[in-house]
Amino acid sequence: MSVTIITDSTADLPKEIIEEYDIKVLPLTVNFGDRTYRDGVDLTPLQFYELLGKSSELPTTSQINPPSFIAAYGEEIKKGNSVVSIHLSSKGSGTYQSAIIAKNTLDSDKIAVIDSLGYSMGFGIQVLEAARMAREGAGVQEIENRILAGRNRMQYIFGVDTLEYLKKGGRLSAARAAIATVMNIKPILQVKEGELEVLDKVRGRKKVISRIVEIASERGRDLSDQTMAIVHAECLEDAKKLRDMVEERFNPKEIIISDIGCVIGAHVGPGTLALFFRE
Repeated sequence: MSVTIITDSTADLPKEIIEEYDIKVLPLTVNFGDRTYRDGVDLTPLQFYELLGKSSELPTTSQINPPSFIAAYGEEIKKGNSVVSIHLSSKGSGTYQSAIIAKNTLDSDKIAVIDSLGYSMGFGIQVLEAARMAREGAGVQEIENRILAGRNRMQYIFGVDTLEYLKKGGRLSAARAAIATVMNIKPILQVKEGELEVLDKVRGRKKVISRIVEIASERGRDLSDQTMAIVHAECLEDAKKLRDMVEERFNPKEIIISDIGCVIGAHVGPGTLALFFRE
């Protein structure tokens, strides 16, 4: 019997990692008007941002429903496998609750469902850790215990280029967004107790990268022995600059660069850059 790792598309895992560790990824959906797309299946990040630039309305997103989880879990159980299912913060989506409903419906002790309390590759790092443990032969309980013990140590630092998406999501008032735009202020966000909040503000795009590195220096411990992750929304060159600064400053064991996918991108917008690590 083996352990299958299941996650959702908002982990923003690179395709090569998904394939290497045989991680099962269930897609959330993004909606443009009356058209619905499965994140990463019907719509790639590149296609999403192109569509976003042409759309007169901002997209909405939808969680994964319980039947999708029931089907995925049931398939693995029939194979004789156990499941560790790790998902984006329950504060940001009902996806985790759908997974819990599916687990309870199947009433199986072979399924562990974990609320990562995070977003994007910040919880993608947790998924990767679980997949590596599963490959080494760890069982469900051991994997679950490790992920639960480490999830509160994850640091999520986002530099957001445009405030329009935060305003639409109710995270910034229209008045504050207008003032910030005029003054070229870029917010730096963090995740606290599973929710995105404004941590700091800098003036101008160039200062975003240096401030992210400063925060990592202030909060990170033993970064040289860590897997760190960088994600970007259509700003690969900035992601590479951030990677170079992180490598020079901290020399981490591993740095993963990935795209911000359709669902997370719908909430933070193009130009977003983020760094994830453990404190």
